[in-house]
Amino acid sequence: MTLPTPTSHVAEEERRPTRIVGLGASAGGLEPLEQFLAQVPVPSGLAYIVVQHLDPTQKTMLTELLQRATSMPVREVTASMPVKPDTVYVIPPNAELTVKDGLLRLAEPNEPRGMRLPIDVLFCSLARDQGAHAVGVVLSGMGSDGTLGLQAIQSQGGLTLAQDPRSAQFDSMPKSAIAVGAADIVGLPGDLPNRILLVTGTRPNATGPAHGVGDAAADELGPILELLRTHGEHDLTLYKPSTLRRRIERRMAIHGFHGTAEYADFLLANPSERDLLFKELLIGVTSFFRDPQAWDELGSIVLPELLARREPDKPFRAWVAGCSTGEEAFSLAMLFTEIRDRTAGAAAATLQIFATDLNADAIAFARRGRYPASATAALSAERLARFFRAQADGQVIEPRIRDLVLFAQHDVIMDPPFTRLDLLLCRNLLIYFNVTLQKRLLPLFHYSLRPGGVLMLGESETVGSAQNLFASLSSKSRLYRRGPAAAAFGAVTFPVHRRSAARTPAQELPMSPQTPPGANLQTLADQLLLQKYSPAAIVVNGTGDVLYISGHTGRYLEPAAGKANWNIHVMARPAIRTQLTVALRRAVKERAAVDVHGLHLDGDATRQLDITVEPIDEPKALEGLVMVVFREINVPPTAKSGRHKRGGTIDPAISTELMRSQEELKALREAMRAAEEERQAAIEELQSTNEELQSANEELTTSKEESQSMNEELQTINVELRSKLDDLALAQGDMQNLLNSTDIATLFLDEDLNVRRFTEQVKRIINLREADIGRPLSDLATTLNYPELYVDAKETLRTLSFSEKEISTSDQHWFKVRIMPYRTVANVIQGAVITFVDITAAKQLESRLRKT
Repeated sequence: MTLPTPTSHVAEEERRPTRIVGLGASAGGLEPLEQFLAQVPVPSGLAYIVVQHLDPTQKTMLTELLQRATSMPVREVTASMPVKPDTVYVIPPNAELTVKDGLLRLAEPNEPRGMRLPIDVLFCSLARDQGAHAVGVVLSGMGSDGTLGLQAIQSQGGLTLAQDPRSAQFDSMPKSAIAVGAADIVGLPGDLPNRILLVTGTRPNATGPAHGVGDAAADELGPILELLRTHGEHDLTLYKPSTLRRRIERRMAIHGFHGTAEYADFLLANPSERDLLFKELLIGVTSFFRDPQAWDELGSIVLPELLARREPDKPFRAWVAGCSTGEEAFSLAMLFTEIRDRTAGAAAATLQIFATDLNADAIAFARRGRYPASATAALSAERLARFFRAQADGQVIEPRIRDLVLFAQHDVIMDPPFTRLDLLLCRNLLIYFNVTLQKRLLPLFHYSLRPGGVLMLGESETVGSAQNLFASLSSKSRLYRRGPAAAAFGAVTFPVHRRSAARTPAQELPMSPQTPPGANLQTLADQLLLQKYSPAAIVVNGTGDVLYISGHTGRYLEPAAGKANWNIHVMARPAIRTQLTVALRRAVKERAAVDVHGLHLDGDATRQLDITVEPIDEPKALEGLVMVVFREINVPPTAKSGRHKRGGTIDPAISTELMRSQEELKALREAMRAAEEERQAAIEELQSTNEELQSANEELTTSKEESQSMNEELQTINVELRSKLDDLALAQGDMQNLLNSTDIATLFLDEDLNVRRFTEQVKRIINLREADIGRPLSDLATTLNYPELYVDAKETLRTLSFSEKEISTSDQHWFKVRIMPYRTVANVIQGAVITFVDITAAKQLESRLRKT
């Protein structure tokens, strides 16, 4: 591992823009921001951008508050502000903040208030501008803002962190990021700065992993890639070295390793870390209708044309390779449904989408068809209403759209492709493969498509040197039509088997010897001797897939009828199949050569066949493969069996048949022994499964007990609620009796001056019955000579001051009418109360006194 010279390192640092750490929190997340900034050492060499969910109508005090927690200058961002290290930048209210070319840029929000995702906006711009140097931190907050942004940073090889939800006042944002695997590091806010500085290698007086790993040679990653291949049977050696190195270096930095050998030992001892590294190497960034312009062209031009020339009674077949969590596959299903519904004569068209990805977790997520609100935020309201069902935790794909997509775990490098396709989407996948693998996959895609089928790539991808296979339909949207089949015939490399395909060197062995230009005499002589006198032989893998053929093997092997199958167990002639199968199994198991003698082909008793099955250990490129050599020996026609019975000689043909039967019997015994071993292994697996089922049964029993306990608690709560309802009913009865006992007519109105409740005494003044509850006061008939009653009540609600008047009635009674605001226990106005006190006797006494 070579280290950069101090001079070159300093020059590189001077050319590199300031590394930025994005911090996202909700309006109530001031405390974790203060805890984070308080632990940042100065100088750290990093810049910090704070984005918070702010009230767009109020001026923020965030700058002044954060300044108390750090000695770094804290500034509110202005337009086109340059980024400087050891400075904290705060987003202003009612703005979207992005980073471009090392400058902070402000823009007005595009979304209405309540639907804005400012943290995602900042993090996505950091991913585009800083790539692998971007750092994103999600702290306490409600919703899922920041999750998509962290995924974008991850896709570029940047570092992502989240606050431990247990320490967050509002845990929705960090929980959302952690749930989708978007957080590399989870910890307390005060611990995160130190973790960032260790990973980025910018801690003062410390040598970060970047200085020890950044210039690692590609071959140093070999042991790590071999561990991943052995662990998961997936070959990542054809991925771009820079992509692999960047992600491996980041995992090393997270754990504090400075060398690949040290990290390889850690991987060997920790299967969980192998899983994490493998998942990180699988880029999983996607979204619904990503790159809208490309989808518009697909829907307006390509799909209608493909539908118009489709064959009747045949489904429209599409393959979405590298589908990640399924957004693109469902986007295609939605778009196809829209096009079919508005295209005349296309109502009967059916769609079958094969959506595949190497990441089993992503496939499991896609199969559920359940997405958080942040993932569907960019979809139109029409599509949300038509293709989704809203639930408490997000949106769920409608079953009719979900049924159009078949999800499967699939390795595009090793597994056979889907064929007879009308459309193939492979977007933003080829960019992670090296040129060799791209050249191998494009002819395979050509083979998979029907004549006239369409290939859709990502915006950063092209067909490259395979331009003779595809005609461009839109260079900007990366849409290509399949060219003539003859152009690609013979250039297609088919994966034989998942395990055999991982042996790339063996798979690319030439099918026949070729004379290299400028070969010397020895080389030519060796080739001639091999062609003329060497026995027929084949090279297979451990499961019997034929990888290489030397000489003429037609007498021993023949292709089976039906679908092409290049497996020796299927291709072997019936007369030698059993013995060959047993020999191959023994050779693979014992890692030693196995010889089989005295075999005879059907109808030929004059020639004897010997077979040698030998595992290959050298060269390393062929390690793990098996060589099968066929040798034929002439049997002299005068040969006797040497075995007499009753003075006669056994016919040679009978002797040969006996020997052949004995060999077959021996082979069958070996096969029975192997079958018995497999049966025993199956019994052990069943016993293990039975133990697991018993454990699951115990867990279910425990869950049942917990459910019973919870049911008892619910019953207790129900009893308490019934008791409270009884108390409430009693209190209501007491209030009603109190009101009736006062003999004061009382009328309760709501905020709109509609009748809410009344006492019995009111019926003498206003014609009311139970059915009148909810009627406006202005509609009620009354004996009062008080036409301004409604106006006075409305004025009381407006001014919150009571009104009191003495009013006569049409039947010669007088009432003191008092109108007051109705105040709740919480001092909230919820209508008005009108009381009618009978003062007829007082008025009559007053009248008599005046007369006297």
